[in-house]
Amino acid sequence: MIKRVPTETVADAYLELLSSRGIDYFFGIGGTDFSPIVEAYARRQANEMPVPVPITVPHETVGVAMAHGYTMVTGRPQVVMVHTVPGTANAVCGVVNASRANVPMLFTAGRSPISEGDLPGARDIDIGWAQESFDQAAMVREWVKWDYELRIGSDVETAVDRALAIATSGPQGPVYLVLPRESLAHASEEVAYSDPPRIHAAAPTAPDRAAVRLAARKLAEARDPLLVTRASGADPDCFAPLIELAEALALPVVDMRSVHNGFPQDHPLHAGGNAAAYAPDADVIVALESDVPWSLKDGGPREDAFTISMGEDPLFQRYPIRGFSADLALTGRPSLIVRALLEEVAAIGVDEDVRRSRFARWQAEHEKRRSLIESRALAAARTTPIDQAWLSYCIGQALDDDTIVLNELGFDANYLTFTKPQTYFSHSPAGGLGWALGAALGAKLATPDRTVVCGVGDGSYLFGAPASAHLASRAYDLPVLWVVFNNAHWGSVSRATDRLAPNGWAASTGFRPFTDITPPLDYEMVCQAAGGYGERVSDPSELPDAIERALNVVRTEKRQALLNVIAYNEP
Repeated sequence: MIKRVPTETVADAYLELLSSRGIDYFFGIGGTDFSPIVEAYARRQANEMPVPVPITVPHETVGVAMAHGYTMVTGRPQVVMVHTVPGTANAVCGVVNASRANVPMLFTAGRSPISEGDLPGARDIDIGWAQESFDQAAMVREWVKWDYELRIGSDVETAVDRALAIATSGPQGPVYLVLPRESLAHASEEVAYSDPPRIHAAAPTAPDRAAVRLAARKLAEARDPLLVTRASGADPDCFAPLIELAEALALPVVDMRSVHNGFPQDHPLHAGGNAAAYAPDADVIVALESDVPWSLKDGGPREDAFTISMGEDPLFQRYPIRGFSADLALTGRPSLIVRALLEEVAAIGVDEDVRRSRFARWQAEHEKRRSLIESRALAAARTTPIDQAWLSYCIGQALDDDTIVLNELGFDANYLTFTKPQTYFSHSPAGGLGWALGAALGAKLATPDRTVVCGVGDGSYLFGAPASAHLASRAYDLPVLWVVFNNAHWGSVSRATDRLAPNGWAASTGFRPFTDITPPLDYEMVCQAAGGYGERVSDPSELPDAIERALNVVRTEKRQALLNVIAYNEP
């Protein structure tokens, strides 16, 4: 049916459409190009008309990550708007993260006014000339599924509906819509649009049945199969059937460098997070939504192993070079693939003696590994400076099953125990730092009644525009527990150097330029400046109580809290 609503401008019509399409929040990092949007919001609020809730964010890193985090938890894409070329440039890292993590997002930007004349919205200050580029979308075109500039206001419905449909079609990802100020400011007495929309996301894909049957037969006949996943948990409907498939085959599951937890860590068939420990012995290996299923240097599959890659894009076509073997590739939504495999495995049948024996072997391996993990954590309980294993173990002991944890190099996930889907999220495979702070705020916005804990390294914390993140937490009543693993060091840079040259000059002399974050800041005071609770923790024995104090602030006082966990030798 056609719905007709009185409007004043195209910006007014745009907000009407966003609201009608189920957009909950409009994350705005404002600029002079926002003036038609600001005016339209003011009019609609005065007339009690529906709008996406405006969220003012003082930095693009935080704004894009908030939208990312909200969608990651809810599955519903949101709108982000940034300021022309500078805002787009600041946001690129977040868009890259969303792209590689397959997070749908309507990422938008204003555009420097096109005209120099008397049109509403035309250039009227100096930056209108200096900020214009020949091809603004070129900055993000490699990382978005679609981009377009709204040239004519009458196309606003098509532009919005096409953008959302493309963003939410698998594999999902961000799209980019450029909104010139003249287009938004153009007069529009009425918007007439289809309600519901006539453009929708493509239906989820399912794999070819013959290919599924071959994969099922290979798994049913395997002596030592292995499944490796990284992001299957992004499809929450995959969690339960993956457990069923694992149990039907006694199939161990490695959740390697998990982005979304896809398998319960307390399950007997959970095989940890390191495929290199088991891949060389496996005769059939399944990579389910896993871009890097094993380490080519540390322990890939043997030459005669049969490899199966499964997911919405099992070959990761947007990765320029990727040499992981895939003797069979199954394309489709993870839950649909796994359910189809379950049906075929049931039809083929599995040798029950082999299944029972393998299950017992992996259960014993699971118990041994978990026992070793706990022993390592407890052994680090008296170690100074505070060890990441002890920090992670203490966090794991303090949280309930419904807590949402976001992790960007702050915790070691091996020492945590997640049993439910959608409770653990880590940074995008692209690894653009600074994601977790904004994403935690987005997750809290999506689930106000749940506890949200954000673990970051000190480097990630600095990249996350922390002053802006803490301000947004305070402004929108989003109490998050921030835990900063403060080792005053870029650990990933040092580790990469040691892998490159294990006996080289940096290893022998200890001189590693570009790796120190010194002198370290009193990060707890940044949170305090935003009205939050902050505590510095350097004694490992005090860590459990400090975590409880901070959680109490977040849960009871409804204030943000930050623990600055000292992981370096203090002078």
